[in-house]
Order: sequence, then C-alpha cells, then structure tokens
Amino acid sequence: MSEQLTASDGHRFSAYHRCPAQPRAGLLVVQEIFGVNAHIREVADGYAADGYEVLAPALFDRVERGVELDYSPESLARGRELAGGLGVTHANPAQGLAGTLADLQACIDWLRDKGLKVGLVGYCFGGALAWLAANQLDLDASVGYYGGMIDKMLDRSPNCPVMLHFGEEDPHISLDSVAAVEKAYPDLPIYRYPAGHGFNRQPELPATGLARQRTLDFFARHLG
Repeated sequence: MSEQLTASDGHRFSAYHRCPAQPRAGLLVVQEIFGVNAHIREVADGYAADGYEVLAPALFDRVERGVELDYSPESLARGRELAGGLGVTHANPAQGLAGTLADLQACIDWLRDKGLKVGLVGYCFGGALAWLAANQLDLDASVGYYGGMIDKMLDRSPNCPVMLHFGEEDPHISLDSVAAVEKAYPDLPIYRYPAGHGFNRQPELPATGLARQRTLDFFARHLG
C-alpha cells in the first residue's frame, strides 16, 4: 500500500505503508541508494509484523519518481547519481539535503498525528540519513546500518537515542571511519560485525539476525 505525503516545501512524494491492527509505535524505514525496492519493502513488512506502523518514503521522488533498482554495478552508479541529485556530496554530506529532511519530517508528522512515538531505521544512504535525522528532526529513536559519511558529521549532538551498525569487511566504510565515530561518541551503542556492506540483505549471516534483534530491543526500550 502506498501513501501520498506532502513536505513543508510543497513537494508531493509517495511512501510504502504497512500498518498492523494495533501499532505499538511508528517507524520510518529509509532506503538505500537503490530506492524503495523489494528489499526495503521486505524490511518494512518485517517491522510491521513486529507491531510497528511503517512508512518507507520514496526519497528519490525529488529527482525521479518510481525508482526501484537492483544491486548491479550499473544500478549502484545510477543510485549514486540520484543521490547526488538530492544534494549528497562526500565532502559535505549534510549540505543540500534540506528537501530530503523535509520529506522525512513529513513522515514523522504523519505518524505523530496518529498519537504514535516515531523511530527511524536506515540502510546505506538511509544509514547516513538516520544519523542526520537524529540530530535535526523530531524523532524518539534512530538506528543506522552501515551509513557512510557519518565520520564527516561528528560536530553534532543527537536529539534522541541512536544505535549504529557497521560491517568490518565493508569496502565502502573504512574501519578508521568507524573508529572516529566511536571515539567521538563513546556512549553510543555502536556495533561492528564480521560482514560487508549491505549485510542486512543476507539473512543467512549471523550478523543480520543479531543486528536486527539489537535493533528491535532498542526500539522496544525507546518506542514501546
């Protein structure tokens, strides 16, 4: 099921929506650079099965609507191009993302209007947004999976509880970058796993189940 939402700047975008009969809280599932594809919908379905009302916003709607990419090298290049169209740069990842943050806040407001606490879980591109949103938006909890560029945004103080997951075999995020985040925020729960980038897409890996259980426990504490 899809919802149509409107951001504060008037931009209309779609969001994949799943709702259990009696939601315990609201949750944003934030896409990788591959759009709201089958994997992200599956993740959203899983959290809905755990009792959360879920929105997975189509953040690339600001550049191109209906984006749903696979995991080929060509799709990776296209996803990076689309992310660049939103304003993402490695030198200053937070710059230019006001529209994207407005989309996320619109989802938060939509869920809060139902009287729900709201959390966010993001993957890859969404993992970086999970960190940025925790520092700038009205969230009750935020979890980021293998979010690159967080080490470029260490001058911030999260407004809500945050948990981060990283793979020790990730070719896109160096262990030095992870260590910099750990050093800057020693009190945050930051976990490393013997896995690569995108490990949540590999359900057979022990890291996938462990990270998901830690995430569920974290949300249970902070969202209900």
